[in-house]
Amino acid sequence: MHGVRERARKNKQERFTALLHHVTPELLRESFYALKRKAAPGVDGMTWQEYATGLEDRLKDLHGRVHRGAYQAQPSKRRWIPKANGKQRPLGIAALEDKIVQQVVVTVLNEIYEEDFRGFSYGFRPGRSQHMGLDALYVAIKRKRVNWILDLDLKSFNIPHEKLVQLIEERIADPRILRLIQKWLKAGVMEDGVWSETEAGTPQGAVISPLLSNVYLHYVLDQWTDRWRQAARGEITIVRYADDAILGFQHQDEAERYLRELKEHLRAYGLELNEEKTRLIRFGRFAALNRAERGEGKPEAFTFLGFQHVCGKNKLGRFEVRRITDGKRRRKKLQELKQELRRRMHAPIAMVGGWLRSVLHGYYQYHAVLENLPVLSRFRHQVARHWFRTLSQRSQRRPTWKQLGPVFNHWLPIPQLVHDYPDARFDARLRKGSHPR
Repeated sequence: MHGVRERARKNKQERFTALLHHVTPELLRESFYALKRKAAPGVDGMTWQEYATGLEDRLKDLHGRVHRGAYQAQPSKRRWIPKANGKQRPLGIAALEDKIVQQVVVTVLNEIYEEDFRGFSYGFRPGRSQHMGLDALYVAIKRKRVNWILDLDLKSFNIPHEKLVQLIEERIADPRILRLIQKWLKAGVMEDGVWSETEAGTPQGAVISPLLSNVYLHYVLDQWTDRWRQAARGEITIVRYADDAILGFQHQDEAERYLRELKEHLRAYGLELNEEKTRLIRFGRFAALNRAERGEGKPEAFTFLGFQHVCGKNKLGRFEVRRITDGKRRRKKLQELKQELRRRMHAPIAMVGGWLRSVLHGYYQYHAVLENLPVLSRFRHQVARHWFRTLSQRSQRRPTWKQLGPVFNHWLPIPQLVHDYPDARFDARLRKGSHPR
């Protein structure tokens, strides 16, 4: 598929008419082994282990059906999971064969779209991560003339299927690939044995959904914003991760005009902003001074990818972007741990301690950034308190904190810095070409 990528790089207008022949048994096999082995089964009831029995015959049959056009997409199995605000959100579970075929198609299409996507797009792309997006945002605010931050929040990301297919056809002209995508869009959902049609949005729980969303936002938001800022008189920065985007503006009037025009532009593509969550705030190296002159108090903060971004100063008194774990996310995690500790109340201390050590290591792995270690230390102390209360309820002879302190020190790791200097990491990746365009 190297030739596909080369053609995509050299000719940004070329429409690819023959792609299905890249869907080979070998690629289907690779996609199968890339799936999560303990994932819940979809409407087909097929687990990874069951499909692995007689795998080669199954893949040969699947390959034949895909190329004959006999392959049929199955609906996603809908489940509901609780949200932090007490409401529920739908979760889709795709059938196993749908996951396999979709992963292959994603692999093929990535060869094209990875040459088209903008460098400021970080969500669900090969070789990119949340922390790369966070680093880019940090550098943009520190090095560019950013005085205003626009925190964009899309309301119910329901992509109209017809417009999505039209945008895909800008690059993809293979009718067999297009039919596969349309089958997945029309597969619908199954809930309690009842099938329902989905007229908008990407397939729930589908492997291909993040790519389809990225393609849509590439044309609707990224390209449009790129053209808009080229005509602007001030500097404009943007970092997008999936449907979360943060823009930095030099001038307030341009930020307000961009927001007005964006709302109108999004309506033409069936999207709209969440008016309550979309905010334009004064932020940057002069924000504290400007707000103080107006008697407005400290600069407002914004949250992106789980981190609250705050205007601060370093030890030399220079402007610094402080990033700390979002309070809502931290409280939600503590509540989850509290409930799980109650469930494991009578389990051996070593077993619970091993589990908590693993949980904290994973939590630090994402949240251990500069300026956030004091917050993580408090988080560790709160976890220890919850464990102390759980252990105190196991018997009438309640232990003291002094007695259990060595246990906490043994099992609960102290947070250490994982993601150090974001500007240095950004520059290193820039030299390697990881942030193109």
